[in-house]
Amino acid sequence: MSSKFCKSLRLPNFDYSQDGAYFITIVTQNRACLFGEIIDEQMLLNDAGRMIEQVCQELPMNLPFVGLEIFQIMPNHFHGIFTFENVESVGAGLRACPGRPRRVAPTQNGISLSEIVGRFKSLSTYRYSEGVKKKCWPRFCQRLWQRNYYEHVIRNDREHQAIADYIFCNPQNWKMDSEYPDLNEHS
Repeated sequence: MSSKFCKSLRLPNFDYSQDGAYFITIVTQNRACLFGEIIDEQMLLNDAGRMIEQVCQELPMNLPFVGLEIFQIMPNHFHGIFTFENVESVGAGLRACPGRPRRVAPTQNGISLSEIVGRFKSLSTYRYSEGVKKKCWPRFCQRLWQRNYYEHVIRNDREHQAIADYIFCNPQNWKMDSEYPDLNEHS
């Protein structure tokens, strides 16, 4: 990842449930490459990567006030721009679905970014675990995702475009990415 986006710019006293756009990076535990591989600067998703893609597509359908504008699944991490809109106007109509983690209706203040990331991690971990059991996907060490995640509040259109470009170009820049396994072995 570019040094431009390496350190969290978490804003003190900022309400992460308010309307806006948020850049997120979530990394697999121990940077395990579980979701596919980069070939000719293109990300080729394996079955587990396609499952992550499905979770990305389902999340906004289950949480109508949350959007996922752009995302990129990489061999060992995920980048996305989540958006929140009209959180206060959303009712408490979310229900648990069989085989999925229970959904919690938004509070008066709305649902926070950390709760959205938690839901993403929970659902993808559950489905990945099912893939390990039923489809012989590679096992993960203790947890699928690292405990924390990177977040950045997108403050203006110029910043939004720079981050969207970064996400889009991530497969072409894989060998220079800080999550690239060979870079981590030598550091």
